[in-house]
Amino acid sequence: MTTLIDHRKSRFDYEIVDTFEAGVELLGLEVKSLKNKAGSLDGSYVIVRGGEAYAINVFIPPYQEKNTPAGYDPRRNRRLILTKNEIKKLAAVDDGKNLTIVPISVYTKGDRVKVGIAIVRSKKKVDKRETIKKREADRDIEREMKGR
Repeated sequence: MTTLIDHRKSRFDYEIVDTFEAGVELLGLEVKSLKNKAGSLDGSYVIVRGGEAYAINVFIPPYQEKNTPAGYDPRRNRRLILTKNEIKKLAAVDDGKNLTIVPISVYTKGDRVKVGIAIVRSKKKVDKRETIKKREADRDIEREMKGR
């Protein structure tokens, strides 16, 4: 399993409630671009519409700029491949519980490209401060252990 794109800021901005693994419908040039680790998950989210889940605002640049088909949109909506039960769980999130669905990583599993998605709750400023304190404390512990 090779991580192609990671949305590290999502772990800082959100409290992860539940995670899922989804396949994603991509064009060949998008797969090549992802395998070059090009792309971004910043500002992206997942919606459930018509019994299907879609990743919105995921940026995947073209593999070769000059050979890109006319009208290619690097931020197009991409359909996610999930089971019916998983889609029902994700659809229940949209019922106003202050939860959001965001992609947290894109990775390969075998010869397939998968998207890790998570149901998240937004952190308050106090929670973010606690995360920073914990991270700094862990760094200090690592420094002390390395020095011995």
